[in-house]
Amino acid sequence: MSDQKNPLENFKRAVGAAVRAVAGGETVDVSYSAEAPTMKPGSARLPLPSRELAAEEVANIRGVADSFALRMRHHDTKLHARRRPQGAVAQQVYDAVELARVEALGALQMAGVAQNLDAALDQFCARAGYAQIKDRRDAPISEAVRLLLRERLTGAPPPRGAAKVIEAWRGAIEEKAGHDLTALCDALLDQAAFAQRARKLIAHLELADEDALEPDQEDPQQAEDADDEQQGESQDGEKGGESSSASEMAGEDVAEGDQDEQSGSPAASASMQERREMTDGEPGGRPQEWPNDLDRLRNEPSYRPFTAQFDEIAHAGDLCDNEELARLRRHLDQQLNYLQSTVARLANRLQRRLLAKQQRSWEFDLEEGLLDAARLSRVVVNPMFSLSYKQERETDFRDTVVTLLIDNSGSMRGRPVTVAAMCADILARTLERCGVNVEILGFTTVAWKGGQSRERWLAEGKPMNPGRLNDLRHIIYKSADEPWRRARKSLGLMLREGLLKENIDGEALIWAHQRLMARPEQRRILMVISDGAPVDDSTLSVNPGNYLDRHLREVIQWIEGRSPVELIAIGIGHDVNRYYRRAVTIVDAEQLGGAMMEQLADLFDEDRGASLSSRGRRRLH
Repeated sequence: MSDQKNPLENFKRAVGAAVRAVAGGETVDVSYSAEAPTMKPGSARLPLPSRELAAEEVANIRGVADSFALRMRHHDTKLHARRRPQGAVAQQVYDAVELARVEALGALQMAGVAQNLDAALDQFCARAGYAQIKDRRDAPISEAVRLLLRERLTGAPPPRGAAKVIEAWRGAIEEKAGHDLTALCDALLDQAAFAQRARKLIAHLELADEDALEPDQEDPQQAEDADDEQQGESQDGEKGGESSSASEMAGEDVAEGDQDEQSGSPAASASMQERREMTDGEPGGRPQEWPNDLDRLRNEPSYRPFTAQFDEIAHAGDLCDNEELARLRRHLDQQLNYLQSTVARLANRLQRRLLAKQQRSWEFDLEEGLLDAARLSRVVVNPMFSLSYKQERETDFRDTVVTLLIDNSGSMRGRPVTVAAMCADILARTLERCGVNVEILGFTTVAWKGGQSRERWLAEGKPMNPGRLNDLRHIIYKSADEPWRRARKSLGLMLREGLLKENIDGEALIWAHQRLMARPEQRRILMVISDGAPVDDSTLSVNPGNYLDRHLREVIQWIEGRSPVELIAIGIGHDVNRYYRRAVTIVDAEQLGGAMMEQLADLFDEDRGASLSSRGRRRLH
């Protein structure tokens, strides 16, 4: 098939050639995958383009490709790791300024590269929700430093979507470390000097103590030990949030430094093995053992439950008797009559779009296969022509599972939770017909005001900073393998009086994510439906006011930055864009059905080599 007839393959080849040209290495292997973009020595994995090749998508892929290629050409991984400071925030700033350096080298030399990097950065800022930032706590200082340094190095203004990040931090950064930014500009071509000045910037920002040793004065053995230590620490200390135009600088350091590791700690070796399995697996494949960073987030000193003894994971049928469940389902069916026609039309539109994505195509002028009757006339007119055959070529879709995680807090009471139950019901039926497994989960607490966890805390003398101080209740309305007809009655439980209480979103996300990672499907989508920030009066009354909010942000950042799970969120009357990169906010609960269908349709329209299972294709055809 000619390039004109297959622009997608033509685009992939062109991008691959550009990466090799910019990187200066003919042996660079460029691949495309639905997983997060990553790079290792001699290879780069880029986002998988869709067949439509939309302008924004093309610009983003080119930006990611150029960033990777510039890093291969201008970045020394071992030198970077050797000078990397301690502390998560300090490491983020250190990685961010190095990323700004290598991208500036390309942007200053090649105008086309500068345009690609600008487009990718602009899209990243939009997805990260930087335009909705309201105060400094929501604006990562590492991004602010990178954008300010980029502005000085290239003279390019920051993306409009990042203006609030710059505004939040510009005064403080320039007051404390403005001279360091100037010094970094002077060391653009010398990575060693640049790294040394980056550490001074971090020290002046009071993010870490400045290292008193110059690189050439360090003991070689100490430098080697520090390299290994920093590589191991980056497994747990890194967080997502760096530009989507490039994978995390520190993550790349670990991947490239694997061959030189000499860590003597079994735990460190296990952690590195997990990282290899995660990054070196086949695109779309499930790692054999996922790193336990989410468990670390659950139990680290900054966030922990006072006790998990009274937490519950319950099936909907276990929370009330069959008679009441049947009554609640009848009530839900009555409500469905009102919304059925509207949401059903949207569901049918989604199903048609999924069907369109699995259209088959043919390869012609082959020497074997099915006889191509349309070309028999050539043989009749001129017997010198040989017979022409054709073969059907089927698009390779991956198995997919979708999890709906629904906020079951008290603020959802009434119309919001009713509409959420109805939409979940209709969506489960629609995707099941398409061969896509659907899991429906809910999260709340067992009691108001703390429950048994708070009673134990009181009995133990009210220790300071107890952590999460309520009993979690996570509800399974429908498991992924359960047919809709068996689970339909369970969805009525959402309408039960007294079920909806507090909401602790961070641990609910961890739970839903862990269930998804245990699934065999290759593509995993997690959709969160919520109407507000995490709130638990018992916890917030004895911990910092942003305790639950901060933990939720850490979990989201981890999933979006390092997990293969595709995370999307819908906020009902509440702006969730400040938490999630991919999110939509609706004003009225009646809009929920349309928002859910459109968000899923957009994911499938991206066609990242993933959509329906082969089982679904057989059923549909």
